[in-house]
Amino acid sequence: MKIYRDISEVVVKEKSVVTVGTFDGVHKGHKDIIDFVVHEALTENAENFVVTFEPHPRLVVSSNFSAGILTSLDEKAVLFEKLNVQNMLVVKFDKNFANTGYEDFVKYYLVERIKAKHIVIGHDHKFGKGRGGDENSLKALSVAMNFELTVIPPVKEFGVEISSTKIRQALYEGKVSEANKFLGRNYSLPGKVVEGVQRGRQIGFPTANIEPFDKNKLIPALGVYAVKCLYNEKYLHGVLNIGKRPTFENQDIVFIELHILNFENNIYGASIEIEFIEKLRDEKKFNSVDELKEQINKDIIKTKQIFN
Repeated sequence: MKIYRDISEVVVKEKSVVTVGTFDGVHKGHKDIIDFVVHEALTENAENFVVTFEPHPRLVVSSNFSAGILTSLDEKAVLFEKLNVQNMLVVKFDKNFANTGYEDFVKYYLVERIKAKHIVIGHDHKFGKGRGGDENSLKALSVAMNFELTVIPPVKEFGVEISSTKIRQALYEGKVSEANKFLGRNYSLPGKVVEGVQRGRQIGFPTANIEPFDKNKLIPALGVYAVKCLYNEKYLHGVLNIGKRPTFENQDIVFIELHILNFENNIYGASIEIEFIEKLRDEKKFNSVDELKEQINKDIIKTKQIFN
């Protein structure tokens, strides 16, 4: 897959089938759109193209957007490539670009530079200054600028329309199994193993403290989770605690602590990717270290049962 970071660098031989969006989460609804783009490009003997934005537009246009992103740009690139995307244009979204009208964006970016002969959007997609570009305005432009337009209907799960907003809400409520069904894969958190106070090791359950690579990445609800983790190209099983260590201290800082089952290696500084499988319980303050250790043992037993 070719990744372009400047519209002036884009090279398209003849024509393309293109879709545009933030695609945060690259969930099942997004997958339907991209699958259609890829299929149509093959049918029309054209290149397929995905145009996305960095950073998330709401981080720029909304002063109070703190919901967290579901997929970093690097994660999106990996997921797009798995879906057979040939070309990805990353548009730098800043306040200057936010003032671009939808007509100018379609004309100068999609039609003139990317040579779009077929534009594909989701049913609720809006873009351009003031979100003025939508299905109806694109229909009018498709006639004036000579491109075909396809609008992909929503995808539903449990009778609920899938959206990035609903996935964020599920994760903030700790409903990782529900979020995973909306995503069509496990929600993941890539990060770096950093040194902590080693309290887990002191009580017999060594933990790796995880620092997410992307500071804007959504962290699920406080609690204890059964997880898979990808380390050194191998999947391991573990118990992950997201919390404030209420048994030992009273801080506002949220710690992400991973205990990998049957694993003793020192992995400080290593990259690791955590996949959330199921929430085990809420965070709790215990009356003693022994009570905490007893609960951790129960968490490990339950995690093993989940994976078996």
